[in-house]
Amino acid sequence: MSRIKKNVFYNVLYQLLLLIVPLVTVPYVSRTLGANGVGTYSYTYSIVYYFMMFSMLGINNYGNRTIAKTKGDKKMMSKNFWSIYYIQLIMSLLMMTFYCLYVVLLNPEYITVSIIQSLCIVSAMIDINWFFFGLEEFKLTLTRSGVLKILSLVLVFTLVKTNNDVWKYTLIMSATTLLSQMILWPFLNKRVVRIKITINDIKEHIKPCLLLFCPVIAVSLYKIMDKVMLGFLVNVTELGFYEQAEKIISVPGVIITAIGTVMLPRMSNLISQNNNSQVRIYIEKSIKTVFFLAFPMMFGIITVSNDFVPLFLGAEFDKSIILLELLSSTIIFSSFANIIRTEYLIPYEKDRIYVSSVIAGAVINLVVNIILIPKMYGIGACIGTISAEFIVLFIQAWKVKDELPIGEYIKSSIPFFITSAIMFIIIYPIRYINIGGIYRILIQVLIGFLTYSLLNVKYISSLIKKRVH
Repeated sequence: MSRIKKNVFYNVLYQLLLLIVPLVTVPYVSRTLGANGVGTYSYTYSIVYYFMMFSMLGINNYGNRTIAKTKGDKKMMSKNFWSIYYIQLIMSLLMMTFYCLYVVLLNPEYITVSIIQSLCIVSAMIDINWFFFGLEEFKLTLTRSGVLKILSLVLVFTLVKTNNDVWKYTLIMSATTLLSQMILWPFLNKRVVRIKITINDIKEHIKPCLLLFCPVIAVSLYKIMDKVMLGFLVNVTELGFYEQAEKIISVPGVIITAIGTVMLPRMSNLISQNNNSQVRIYIEKSIKTVFFLAFPMMFGIITVSNDFVPLFLGAEFDKSIILLELLSSTIIFSSFANIIRTEYLIPYEKDRIYVSSVIAGAVINLVVNIILIPKMYGIGACIGTISAEFIVLFIQAWKVKDELPIGEYIKSSIPFFITSAIMFIIIYPIRYINIGGIYRILIQVLIGFLTYSLLNVKYISSLIKKRVH
């Protein structure tokens, strides 16, 4: 198995675990903490997330790319690592100071949970995943995180017992994240050397970090700000409905996210070697894989949502059904944009295109949220997110249409859309059969899988043949 395939495999496993662990706990947590408890956790985390985001200052993508380009020169790589990390450390200390002031002066209602959430900023302070991702050492980083995710699952079922245990749930999630970051540091000594760093060494990384930080801020406006606005403009209970729908919709994106995370350092390294032809080949393969997976995921979620949500989350979360169905369309937009971003824009340092697209998406999202959330609550937030994801994809695709065959990529998606639509037409009526919801879901999944596989047997066969040869 090639290194890329191994890294994709490890990252898919981790991304699945990253979402499966909370999803295993979601039914339990939803019923134990209730919509209000879930909303309280989501609201306080959404706030602390902004302080974490400023702590990292765009370093995840920039650091990953920089390490990938210099990994052949240990001295230069070490110099880059320490220069970039000092930026992260300084920003984290500043953000911790500001967050403490915020909790004490502006957030007395959720002060206990908010104080516990401060562990997330400490986690950001010592987060060096970007360094190991740049080295394409995914097994090391993902294995230790996976073990701690399983630990968090065990602790949740053991310690969270009533709706008054929101603080316990928050402590478990924050502390295990912090521990996962701490464990990685002993492995750093063998890979970097101590080098004296000057102010100028640090300064040269600030501008590119800030440039890649702009899209991080913008993306957060339509990934996190909608939750903040729901909690602030409506209530945390309504936020609880939206939070769980969004958590479920994020599951299908794990493979796409894994592909992008793995391919970013590989593409950066290929570009540093001027191997542009191989870059194009990888992008084409990734695009086809994404469309092959994304369309049936979207239609499948719409089909089973009516039975899945009450079974999975409990009857209290019935309102999440329509939110889940609306958000399913974002799978297509975000998946396509993810490939363009991680395999072309960032590796080729076309950061301005990336920045302008997500800023436009953030503005659209903010405007739609302000108009619709007070009137339509969670549905308004969904419409804002869908609008943002579409605008981001449209601008990125339009800006690179003369450099990448975007039209050919879209054309290649049509067969997968048609076969997914046929699958949907066959399995959707099953929801009206008068049997238990769990049996309807199982029948729909089985028939849907067989139908889609048979309709795409030619493409699947080509993948198998390539693997064999």
